[in-house]
Amino acid sequence: MFSKILIANRGEIACRVIKTARRMGIATVAVYSDADRNALHVQMADEAVHIGPAPANQSYIVIDKILEAIRQTGAEAVHPGYGFLSENMKFAEALDAAGVAFIGPPTRAIEAMGDKITSKKLAAEANVSTVPGYMGLIADADEAVKISAEIGYPVMIKASAGGGGKGMRIAWNDAEAREGFQSSKNEAASSFGDDRIFIEKFVTQPRHIEIQVLADSHGNTVYLHERECSIQRRNQKVIEEAPSPFLDAATRKAMGEQACALAAAVGYTSAGTVEFIVDAERNFYFLEMNTRLQVEHPVTELITGVDLVEQMIRVAAGEKLPFTQDDLKINGWALESRLYAEDPYRNFLPSIGRLTRYRPPAEVAETARAVRNDTGVYEGGEISMYYDPMIAKLCTWAPTRAEALEEMRLALDEFELEGIGHNLPFLSAVMDHPRFASGNITTAFIAEEYPDGFDGVTLPTDLAHKVAAAACAMNRMAEIRRARISGRMDNHERVVGTEWVINLQDESLPASIAADREGATVSLAGQEFRITSDWRPGAPLARLMVNGSPLVMKVTRIPGGYRVRLRGADMKVHVLAPRQAELATLMPEKQAADTSKLLLCPMPGMVVAISVEEGQEIHEGQPLATVEAMKMENILRAERKGVVAKINATAGTSLSVDDVIMEFE
Repeated sequence: MFSKILIANRGEIACRVIKTARRMGIATVAVYSDADRNALHVQMADEAVHIGPAPANQSYIVIDKILEAIRQTGAEAVHPGYGFLSENMKFAEALDAAGVAFIGPPTRAIEAMGDKITSKKLAAEANVSTVPGYMGLIADADEAVKISAEIGYPVMIKASAGGGGKGMRIAWNDAEAREGFQSSKNEAASSFGDDRIFIEKFVTQPRHIEIQVLADSHGNTVYLHERECSIQRRNQKVIEEAPSPFLDAATRKAMGEQACALAAAVGYTSAGTVEFIVDAERNFYFLEMNTRLQVEHPVTELITGVDLVEQMIRVAAGEKLPFTQDDLKINGWALESRLYAEDPYRNFLPSIGRLTRYRPPAEVAETARAVRNDTGVYEGGEISMYYDPMIAKLCTWAPTRAEALEEMRLALDEFELEGIGHNLPFLSAVMDHPRFASGNITTAFIAEEYPDGFDGVTLPTDLAHKVAAAACAMNRMAEIRRARISGRMDNHERVVGTEWVINLQDESLPASIAADREGATVSLAGQEFRITSDWRPGAPLARLMVNGSPLVMKVTRIPGGYRVRLRGADMKVHVLAPRQAELATLMPEKQAADTSKLLLCPMPGMVVAISVEEGQEIHEGQPLATVEAMKMENILRAERKGVVAKINATAGTSLSVDDVIMEFE
């Protein structure tokens, strides 16, 4: 077994590998760029080596710098994580030449399956059903348009060396094919150093289901069942689960055996994932094989009890797999929510800044439930514009899907995160969505259920009334505290008002409250709510029991009440005396500023291109500017007809949120 390994990655996956290595008694070496000098993975590792400037193409994907770090530290093996150099054949070859073990598949397997064009050809030769498409290299946008038309729209334009949704576009017509080809090519070059593009038919209403495989160098290959990864946005997975709520045992077995056969055909060893799309009749089609550890591997670990990172290390050290296919049963259900530094209220555009508060829910591992949080950040740390926007992967496990889902709802409610835009509200909204709860999902779920983007959630009436009652009880605690501090209480007893009006979600609810030593009873909307809690005024997280059921809310004091966030809702809850409520109805509404004649930068990033000139007439939908953030290109388009009056930025300009890019007449 190795005594020291280097992790050629950063963030949560580097931390994840370090945890397993530490448990196995293996020393670890971290590498870091200028932007990651104070990163969590650097703090956790036994040693750390600086490898260059912040951009990945000057640090994390420079092979010579990783090799130098290996020489400096004497590491015997390298775990590449995912992304960066994880599927780079030249990197694996360089390690082999240096006598350093690569904790991953052999170079021939990376070459055969890591390249999407080659892998599809091999799959077709092995009689694996594949999606129709053009597997050859595409010279330019004109050829891309021609090929797309021949295949038939819609088509998927994909980077050959891609992954994580980068370098991928869906085109529904010639114009989108032309534009998508260039954007995919640019993103592929920036993220992977390889701008080759291929095109395939985009199958509508599919499910994205993948099979986890594991193989050793002694001829043993097994599959660890499937993961459902259909909840995607911009081709990037958001929520995953294992097993799939859609597969039956026969389909699962067929997909697993086919995945193993494909892996064996290319001499695969280590952990890998064979991805399929599955139609409504459970027909499945090979998409690609990822020759690395997947982001969503924790859900597989939770239902099988297998530490995939440990097995990767042991296989790289020449050991046999300690189990057979018959040993790998499905135990319970697991869900994973990817927490991203993306603002859902700004069309999920990247967000950067300091984490002023970062308090994940407590991790637990019990016989009937589990909560796991894989993360690479900490409170006070910075989210950089240079890397993937993932903050954490929150996972829950329980014996059934319904129970795992309820555990996830509560865990998301308890997750405290402040300082940047993030997608926690959206994740909570999906968990409460009836269609997701039923398991009736496809890769089009987000586009179909949130066609106009995400604007938050309006709580159902029963839950809104629980929140109103809870706010009434919390207000009583705050009133008592204020009275004690001001010295207006005699022997800690003072009559606090019992009649209130609770305003939330356009409802005005008269309420009365009666308290005792154990809690309070609030009467509103014809119901009584018994509330107990140890919450104290000022605490940002309120955990309460309402009529015997848990309610967890993020709360911030505002004039006259609270800002309350839970289950995807972000709302103001005012608790007013009856006379205050009467006067509040007379207050005028504050008008929002008019920004209709401005193009504002929706995210921190760098201008890649300005597509118009001053004085130019523009039309609805016309590209105006392209801004790159976190390795993704974002095209900003005109919302209506107009004339460009002034342009305030040029290619290469770094912008903050709401900086004015251009003005219109």
